[in-house]
Amino acid sequence: MAHPIPTPLPYEVQRCVEVIQRLEACRDQPSYRTERLQAMQTLGVSERSLRRLQQQYRDRGIEGLKRQSRSDEGQSKVDDTWQKFIVETYRKGNRGTCQMSRAQVAKQVESHAAELGTTDYPSRRTVYRILAPIIEQQEQKQKKRSIGWQGEQLHLTAKAGIEITVEYSNQVWQCDHTPADIFVVDSQGDILGRPTLTTVIDTYSRCIMGIHLGMERPSAAVTGLALRHAILPKQYQRGYEPQNLWESYGVPQYLYTDAGSDFTSAHIDQVASRLGIVLCLRRRPAEGGIVERPFGTFNREFFATLPGYTTAEAKSHLKAIKADACLTLDQLEGLLIRYIVDNYNQQVDARDRQQRRIERWRVGQMAQGVPPEERELDLLLMRQNRRRVYQGGYLRFANLIYRGEYLAGYAGAEVVLRYDPRDITTVWVYQPQGTNDVFLTRAHAQNLETERLSLAEAKAISRRLREARTEITNQSILSEMRDRTRFIDELLSEPAQPSQPPPAESDDATATDLLSAEETKPESSKAPKPLPAIRVYDYEQLRQEHGL
Repeated sequence: MAHPIPTPLPYEVQRCVEVIQRLEACRDQPSYRTERLQAMQTLGVSERSLRRLQQQYRDRGIEGLKRQSRSDEGQSKVDDTWQKFIVETYRKGNRGTCQMSRAQVAKQVESHAAELGTTDYPSRRTVYRILAPIIEQQEQKQKKRSIGWQGEQLHLTAKAGIEITVEYSNQVWQCDHTPADIFVVDSQGDILGRPTLTTVIDTYSRCIMGIHLGMERPSAAVTGLALRHAILPKQYQRGYEPQNLWESYGVPQYLYTDAGSDFTSAHIDQVASRLGIVLCLRRRPAEGGIVERPFGTFNREFFATLPGYTTAEAKSHLKAIKADACLTLDQLEGLLIRYIVDNYNQQVDARDRQQRRIERWRVGQMAQGVPPEERELDLLLMRQNRRRVYQGGYLRFANLIYRGEYLAGYAGAEVVLRYDPRDITTVWVYQPQGTNDVFLTRAHAQNLETERLSLAEAKAISRRLREARTEITNQSILSEMRDRTRFIDELLSEPAQPSQPPPAESDDATATDLLSAEETKPESSKAPKPLPAIRVYDYEQLRQEHGL
């Protein structure tokens, strides 16, 4: 016959039994009073409570020291209707972006009771007790860290229900935008504002695949420029070549982003369909930590070390910060590329603490295919509609005149321009045919073939020239840009010297100089004829005003 296995006593009961048994063994002994004082201190009870425990032990043994549980323990005494109202009010108040605390739920209960005309309703403490398991469950979900650390695989679940197990490089890319915490200037030293930084990150290796830094707001076109930079092998402008190679490139299998319009537009769908990329949307904003985390690192390790750095708390010092800004967008991009290639991508990955990010990307490649041709990715460039070809094969864009080979045969036709806003000295000309654009040729800005000019700088220069009522030509833009750049470089390179008064000259020397000047002055000198005022018209503005 099997005997039931006795249930072990709780720790508190075991300790109480030991104390009481030791105390009972000392009865009628001189040390009994000392043992009783020690027992009171050990159990944390008064003398009266200790006597009651001794009597229960004498009457019922160990069972007398066990805490008697209530027959209705664990059962709520609150009406089911009130429980349902409390739970539904809390869940409804925390849907989407709404937030409702348990104290607000208690207020809703009190208000509902007044509406019903009853004074018998759950108290605040009861409301807290009913909501406690729900709140604890939510906190446990928030505390669950996404696996993928210390060699474990990372599992992603898209909004559409697609489950992805990240196992190799270029499998899942993530993309996001942020305003860079720094002010930049144009080539003349005037403030342009804070640029927008767009990054593309490989989820497996956390390696930065590509970036876009520009003055444009986040949009599908900006996303396309960042993807184009990430997909193609990297090229660097002269003077900012990093010491290491930016090896990462390719086409991802998935693009995992938030549900912003800059990632869900028809343009991005068209690009993804042409390149064979599956678009996946995050279920909740908290799942974007992989792509958002580097923004904080960039601010702390890179932007904070540069002139013009700003923060949300520095509004009172904004004027001084703008006065300190001296980096152009082009210079900032070059420095950022060097930081990413020579610093960030070279740092050890935080999960295995053995491989650098670029090494993890290199080792994690399944197969490195041939990258697409640059012309195949022109779809990712910015697009400008309705540009007419003038006689002689000329185009006009951003107050610059372009000329392209073979364009003379398309005089009078409307074409489509694609361009990179970081350098508009070269544009790609397409001819629209139905829903597709057919490539015609490249066009170069006249007199700017060897220069580099961004769209933001071109607009700033044109605005200043209009204010000065100067004719807007390519030559005037080039002259002002070179003159201003040379002036700033000379001003920064020359040390400040105290001004000294000119040496005094004798009256005889002054008179001699004046006499010689009069002798060399031509007899028939005439005052220069003043130039007539020139009215400058903005071609694009006239077209918009007249509906052309």
